[in-house]
Amino acid sequence: MSRVSMLAIVPLLSMLTGLNAPAQSSLPFSPTPSASVAKRTMGESTQKRRITPDRLKKDAPNIVIMMLDDVGPALPETYGGEIHTPALNRVANSGIAYNRFHNAAMCSPTRASLLTGRNHHRLGFGQIAELANDWDGYSGSWPATTASVAKVLGAYGYKTAAFGKWHNTPATETTTLGPFERWPVGKHVGFDYFYGFLAGESSQWEPAIVENMNRIETPKRKNYHFTEDMTDKTISWMNKERALTPDKPFLIYWAPGAAHGPHHVAKVWADKYKGKFDAGWDVMRERTFERQKKMGWIPQNTILTPRPTTLAAWKDIPENERAFQLRLMEVFAGFVEHTDTQATRILDELDKLGIRDNTLVIYVWSDNGSSAEGQHGTISELLSQNGIDSKISDHIKALNELGGLDALGGHKTDNMYHAGWAWAGSTPYQATKLVASHFGGTRTPLVVSWPRKIRADKTPRSQFHHVNDIVPTIYEVTGIKPPKTVDGVSQDPMDGVSMLYSFNSAKAPETKKTQYFEIMGSRAIYQDGWIASVFGPRIPWVPGLPQGITSWTPDKDTWELYDLRTDFSQGKDLAVKDPKRVASMKVGFDKIAKAEKVYPIGGGLWSILHPQDAPSNPANEFFYNQHVTEVPEFAGPKLGARSNNTTVIAKVAADSAGVLYALGAFSGGLALWVDQGKIFYEYNLFEIERTLISSENKLPLGEVKIEVETILGKDRHSPVSVTIKVNGEDFAHGIVPRYAPLAFTANDSFDVGRDSYSPVSPKYFDRAPFKYNNVIKSVHIKYIESSPKKLSQK
Repeated sequence: MSRVSMLAIVPLLSMLTGLNAPAQSSLPFSPTPSASVAKRTMGESTQKRRITPDRLKKDAPNIVIMMLDDVGPALPETYGGEIHTPALNRVANSGIAYNRFHNAAMCSPTRASLLTGRNHHRLGFGQIAELANDWDGYSGSWPATTASVAKVLGAYGYKTAAFGKWHNTPATETTTLGPFERWPVGKHVGFDYFYGFLAGESSQWEPAIVENMNRIETPKRKNYHFTEDMTDKTISWMNKERALTPDKPFLIYWAPGAAHGPHHVAKVWADKYKGKFDAGWDVMRERTFERQKKMGWIPQNTILTPRPTTLAAWKDIPENERAFQLRLMEVFAGFVEHTDTQATRILDELDKLGIRDNTLVIYVWSDNGSSAEGQHGTISELLSQNGIDSKISDHIKALNELGGLDALGGHKTDNMYHAGWAWAGSTPYQATKLVASHFGGTRTPLVVSWPRKIRADKTPRSQFHHVNDIVPTIYEVTGIKPPKTVDGVSQDPMDGVSMLYSFNSAKAPETKKTQYFEIMGSRAIYQDGWIASVFGPRIPWVPGLPQGITSWTPDKDTWELYDLRTDFSQGKDLAVKDPKRVASMKVGFDKIAKAEKVYPIGGGLWSILHPQDAPSNPANEFFYNQHVTEVPEFAGPKLGARSNNTTVIAKVAADSAGVLYALGAFSGGLALWVDQGKIFYEYNLFEIERTLISSENKLPLGEVKIEVETILGKDRHSPVSVTIKVNGEDFAHGIVPRYAPLAFTANDSFDVGRDSYSPVSPKYFDRAPFKYNNVIKSVHIKYIESSPKKLSQK
């Protein structure tokens, strides 16, 4: 930048930032000393109230960060898409937008980076929390060396709150006993208030909600929906903050679980899109592309990248499956519009409170690209994460038993759309969520509005930026210098750079020269207008793991090269023409990867390849009673994925009924219950395969010992033997055709004496939580060694 240009920007920076605010290199601040003098008697003493100095500049802005989940860059009508997005429209019309802004291609990594200004591996989030491992870059444990923006702003006087999806606490630390350091309101993170769920996804109808450090009952009201509930809480908190601390600015992090699977929304929202997508995803992509160019959101010379050969064309979808695939997309579209509409309620409240003018709204459209994890379309989306094979006919058959297409989006399905829709939502790019090498996986719209300081401007900002640039921007806006130590712990340097220079200058030269990307071996490095990329060892929309992945090594990968100065969409690979540049950028990636704890490259695959090493309760034996409920699945016993003996000591009367124990949800799980004097067991393999085992004889009365022996086969495709004994005698037996090796759910629970949240079985769905109406003295679970031989002898 020339000296003249720099001098022109200095007044702008002075206007936008708090350059007069005091900088503090060590947080927290020392207590303000007393202004009074204490002597032996009050008569001899002097009283003068101490005044804590204002550590922020006058009129420091309120800050609202909004971010949706799993929505592709080409979905909102704001930028050429098919889905009505009133809030995004509103923020964009009052501010500015960035068309070359990027995330980390995956949930936990993006969120950690967004809230700290660091790269995700530096934070231990090279993978989602539920698939963490022990390498530093993949541990899933937020380090004290990377204080969050909430903790830092809180030290300066901001009031802070987070709402919605969290997904940055180790999965095994999410029980009611903590530890709480890495919860949103914990010491290492530092929000004042949290209302939401800790896992990566949740039912919108029966979420496992946390308020601060307490698990609470899902509100019991007609037409309840979590996104609406969390928005109610956001508005309530804003009003309390204005009433109780009107002299303090606030920071709100509003991050709904939508539109991550399961796609849950009331039918009226889905019906808005009936017939909208009947032409299929190929046509949707073409018409979106034309609108994007016409609006000037993408350059006129942008290449529309072709459909991958591994992804079906719409014309290849059988006629008898199309209604199913179309309704999945209609539900998703309604879900997205419903979510963005909730964001308008927050904007409305800012107006009502008279504070919109001095509120900096940062709307990150998504934490990653559209999710292709629904693969071929599903009514229970964790099928793919567990590597369970199925046919669309299996889903349609199960759906018909639930009432047909109108059941999609409701309480009895965990539906996710076909990957073809995710690809269309990525227009004009070639990738989706989980692909860190190509846009569509990482590129997302960003809109910023601050009426007092930013002039509304329709010209897209095309400077290359990343979510790790949000926090440095906030620090420059507020005049806060990133602390060198927090709570006595030295802080890692910022990886992000401030975007402030571009707020009122669409043409300002970009300041971010380098950025790496990596998720499960899919990786890229951006340098001065070029990007070198490796798609990675797996394709998100192809079921299962590719053959030979256990012997995969990054050394054999083929790199691609794109000149982003002329190729907006990564449409023309130049690797063959410029091998020297490829070689140089590979060296650059390796240097950064080593420094940023990316090693071993592809380390995020470990728990997928070795599900036995995924985070879980390390115990091999568990002792429970009726007081134990709402244990997050990843912190509870793996009854569906480990051979085990489970012994229940319970009192049985003639009228006894209810759940003895349950794990999971209607979308997948297992349960043991008593009804009409008999014992029942169900293994629910993601709704497409339910195995019900029941006794012919009634249970004896009095104190009864019920034993359930579960013996797994050699792998997830092998049968499972389930034997139920009562007082030592065989009572019932059955074979479960196959099992889920990883988990049934992300956010449901293990319960004794009831089935919290979503009920596992349709047999007691309308009676949920179907609390056992007698006494359960104990539940003892012990993992056992299994063998195919033992199974065959049953």
